[in-house]
Amino acid sequence: MLFNTFQFLVFFVVVLTVFFALPARWRHPFLLAASYYFYMCWSTGYILVIWAITLVDFAVGLLIEKSETLLSRRLLLGGSIVCNFGLLFVLKYADFFGATLNSAGSRLGLPVHIPALHLLLPVGISFHTFQAVSYTIEVYRRRVPAERDLMKYALYVAIFPQMVAGPIERPYNLLPQLDPGKRVSFERFRSGLQTALWGLFKKAVIADLFSSAVAKVYASPQRFPGPILAIATFLFSIQIYCDFSGYSDIAIGIARMMGYDLMINFRTPYFARSIAEFWQRWHISLSTWFRDYLYIPLGGNRVAAARWYVNIVIVFLISGLWHGANWTFVLWGAVHGFYLIVGAATSGLRGRLNLALGVVNWPLLHRAAQTGVTFLLATAAWVFFRANSARDAVYILRHIAGAGQFHLTDLYGLGGLFRFEWVLAALLVVVLFSVEWMIVARPPLILRLWSERVFRWSAYYACIFGIVCFGVFSQVQFIYFQF
Repeated sequence: MLFNTFQFLVFFVVVLTVFFALPARWRHPFLLAASYYFYMCWSTGYILVIWAITLVDFAVGLLIEKSETLLSRRLLLGGSIVCNFGLLFVLKYADFFGATLNSAGSRLGLPVHIPALHLLLPVGISFHTFQAVSYTIEVYRRRVPAERDLMKYALYVAIFPQMVAGPIERPYNLLPQLDPGKRVSFERFRSGLQTALWGLFKKAVIADLFSSAVAKVYASPQRFPGPILAIATFLFSIQIYCDFSGYSDIAIGIARMMGYDLMINFRTPYFARSIAEFWQRWHISLSTWFRDYLYIPLGGNRVAAARWYVNIVIVFLISGLWHGANWTFVLWGAVHGFYLIVGAATSGLRGRLNLALGVVNWPLLHRAAQTGVTFLLATAAWVFFRANSARDAVYILRHIAGAGQFHLTDLYGLGGLFRFEWVLAALLVVVLFSVEWMIVARPPLILRLWSERVFRWSAYYACIFGIVCFGVFSQVQFIYFQF
């Protein structure tokens, strides 16, 4: 059941209505049942995975809290991590590593044959696994008490707005909010509806309009000249942002309408002025998860420079692997790790160079240049994320700047996009970045206009009009559902 379908709209309206109509003591059981139904719309059998994760970590949390020795607490935490990540490995990575070992054995002439399991990957398993692990770690660190209400903890793991693709919540943020007697003000409801509408606009109108052209080019990049490869790569950079941030906005919005505040997952990442800042703005719930539970325990930046660089590489290689069982994702993570290391190593040199050239005397131009370069670097890395193979990614990067024979009319019909759709696509990119800029800059004029009912409702109607008239509603799945 996708957020961008009429089926989900009916589901959410029914759930919202019944949730607030029920007496407080029945709200948690109803919401948990609704969340399980939501998940089982993809795969009934894999609800057992959710139950297993829930029961194991609920029990481990209680045992950790009762344990009096550090050794027993560490053993219990280790058991929880092994169970969670062991299950994730079997379901998501076993065939990948098996195929890799088979290939390596074949090249070395060794009789290695690890049979493939061909297991169906549960939707969003990486998200709820990471959320469950964060709970046991925080209980181990004594930052949160162990939850004694199994139903409340089960809801923490499986609450439907964010169980499939995040944001990855921390127990100290979400668990205290799971109060069945909560009330929602009109302002919170309106704010949630605004956020969800903007997220749906980004997904259904922008991301899904671009998806067909991107898919066609990346399916066989050798058939297209450099300019079309460049346009498709730029479109994918916009598509993946609108797709995933759109999902996050919808999840945050509908949760807020029900009275729950989920963490912000995106803060206009394409306005970042460095790759380090990009990762402070992109998929914030995941990047902070790796920071808190991997990067800092490895020593973070409180170690010698060489060790610091190793820590960065480890984090980004694992981050790439988290996204998918494919070497393209690992390479994507490696590229971002390389960016960060080079950025850190050359920081002083770039500062002196900017000072010598007088760039600091033109702050607006300097910021624009930094933002543009960061966007180009992130877009280049997306090639590895989107390409079907590492060979395709290398081909695209080698030929993307090539001229080739290209006419504007070559775009017409690409992925079902004709002249009107390309004009619409260009306008939508302008709209996207204009709205994102207003979110960042918050110009006084726009704030004054937004306080006017006529302007505000005109914006609402324009958004709804765009969704109804230009939205793609052909069961286009969210990209991050595969993770």
